[in-house]
Amino acid sequence: MSRKPFHLAWFLQGSSVQAWGEPWTGHIGTSWQQPELFLDLARSLERACFDYILLEDSSYVGESFGGSTELYLKHGIAVPRQDPSVVAALMTQVTSRIGIVPTFGTFAYPPYLLARLVATLDQVSAGRIGWNMVTGSSDFAAMNFGLNGMPEHDLRYDMADEYIDVVQRLWSSWQPGAIVADRASGTLVDAGKVHAVNYEGKFYKTRGPLNSGPAPQGRPVIAQAGGSPRGRGFAALHADTIVAHPKGIEGMKTYRNDVRARMAAYGRDPDQCKVLFMVAPIIGETAADALERKRIREARAAAQIPQRLAFLGKLMNIDFGGMDLDKPIDEELSTNGHQQTLDQFKKMAAGRTLRQAMSEHNVTALSVELIGTPASVAARMGEVMDEVGGDGFLFSMPNVSRRLLAEIEDGLVPALQDRGLVRSAYGHQQFRANLLEF
Repeated sequence: MSRKPFHLAWFLQGSSVQAWGEPWTGHIGTSWQQPELFLDLARSLERACFDYILLEDSSYVGESFGGSTELYLKHGIAVPRQDPSVVAALMTQVTSRIGIVPTFGTFAYPPYLLARLVATLDQVSAGRIGWNMVTGSSDFAAMNFGLNGMPEHDLRYDMADEYIDVVQRLWSSWQPGAIVADRASGTLVDAGKVHAVNYEGKFYKTRGPLNSGPAPQGRPVIAQAGGSPRGRGFAALHADTIVAHPKGIEGMKTYRNDVRARMAAYGRDPDQCKVLFMVAPIIGETAADALERKRIREARAAAQIPQRLAFLGKLMNIDFGGMDLDKPIDEELSTNGHQQTLDQFKKMAAGRTLRQAMSEHNVTALSVELIGTPASVAARMGEVMDEVGGDGFLFSMPNVSRRLLAEIEDGLVPALQDRGLVRSAYGHQQFRANLLEF
């Protein structure tokens, strides 16, 4: 049994037609504008006592495959996508404890706008909002906001260091107790506890203070996914929870130890940041049933090589559409996009052709493979956490259906709770307090 409970979260890959055309997804293709499926997801995961839902996002239509949007549009690859702030706000209104973490790119929002938006979401959720902070990686996305393209990888993080400093100063422009609401004196806000920021840095400047008032958490929870060395350093300095997907037990241990050492070097308590590893469990009524589900998923993936390459290319800013599927992958392949994704892909594809690599790629394993009955998967999750010494798991499932939610809420989570591996009730009302409970 794990020495202490671990945390659970959900990585929602887009908040609209993420699961169109997959089994058990019903009428998503025609009703995607309405949020009921995703509100059901929020309700279900709160009943299962998950810590948070992270709403992944991108702000452009992909065209990295063959220089065209056609494949992305035809197959609904990360499009359409609705604004995550709207979906997040709706989720907060049908839940009362679970954290909601929308993704916002620093290139798309002036710091004041971002600080105000996140503080407002924290207010309407009574202190349950996080911010998945991304620097962005796509030139296509940058062009949608009037830019010529994205800055170089490490420069984006230099800019983000300053950006987050500005945002935190804006959140701190209202001191605790600034709102007094004293009817006798007719005073709503103590003006002496609200301060201008007057920030002028190398990349950003703002006057402040925020006019939205304070965020209930003071500083909403910050999520980050640092994969490259520069990204890990950034996450170690700023994040309250880190999304990670190194491969295998040793890779998970190495990653977590590295990030925690960086945190200690910055003077932070490593236990104040929770590292969650991405997984995609396959749950069956029997072990044979789970293995058959794995076989079906792998067969489906093998028949969708162009779509999968289009998705990878979107992440990495690489056009696989112009490459010969039956030639070895160029070892000199490079990107200004997601560097860890490319590094992992090159390791996986070493010595293989592009077709072989995609055909043999294990689509059911992110950090570790979890396949079996609820009881056997729960036991394996406990073993993994014992070995890694880690903080929990982030479920990144290939499609969302109500059947899948039932398997997690009514099958896997009770098996985890029976073993004392995860919480059975929330201990606090606000997101950060629940995240730091253990």
